[in-house]
Amino acid sequence: MNTKHTIVALVEDKPGVLNRIASKWRQRSFNIESLAVGHSEVPGLSRMTFVVDAATTDVEQVVKQVDKLIDVIRIEDITDRPIINRELALIKVKATPANRSEVLQIVDIFRANIIDVSATTLTIEVTGDEDKVDSLITMLHDYGILEQCRTGKVAMIRGEEGVTISEDDHREILLPQLNGGRAPGGIF
Repeated sequence: MNTKHTIVALVEDKPGVLNRIASKWRQRSFNIESLAVGHSEVPGLSRMTFVVDAATTDVEQVVKQVDKLIDVIRIEDITDRPIINRELALIKVKATPANRSEVLQIVDIFRANIIDVSATTLTIEVTGDEDKVDSLITMLHDYGILEQCRTGKVAMIRGEEGVTISEDDHREILLPQLNGGRAPGGIF
């Protein structure tokens, strides 16, 4: 049985890393439903959040293969963990004088924001879980959505645990950067 899996990876912030990781998913014929990448709390590392729809055993195999890539510092399937997740969407909707107040009421109900206004459109920013974003889009559909873009899910484990690295690993990653790309003792 397939399930949506949320996988978080800490990777070196270098060209080609995303391609190498995505290729591992592609080789197994997985469709990446959502992908978000950005800087992490550690300089030189990026955090990737993948959402894939697949059987757990297949996901475990790909996670193990991705973990072997040299640019991957840590990867974890956090699907069954208590997580916090959010998605951002920008939605441009038709807004005539006749329906503008209705659209504004919907935006208010979803605690979204109007970030751009024109004579015939409103652009809405909404942040929340996937269900909230989907629900707002459904409510706005009848007004005429002209354009939308979504970031995909970003997620982290609740509480003190997380997909992070130890202080020793942190120093090991930063040391080569501080020594002009060379690590003492041939660590890298």
